[in-house]
Amino acid sequence: MKPNVGNTDKIVRYVIAAVALYLYFGGIATGSLGIVALVVAAIAIVTSLFSFCGLYALTGMSTCKMKTE
Repeated sequence: MKPNVGNTDKIVRYVIAAVALYLYFGGIATGSLGIVALVVAAIAIVTSLFSFCGLYALTGMSTCKMKTE
């Protein structure tokens, strides 16, 4: 897997995950919405940790800086 998630994108994903987790554990998002919040948080964290996003790969996008040689 070639990395396709840049540093700024990682930070945004971590912030989204933190907000989603806050909504769930704060009792603001309950029931089905709470489960969706947990799934969104999990996906955001995993894609940030591995620097790889499957949707980016499918569409050919990348937010990583290209190395010039």
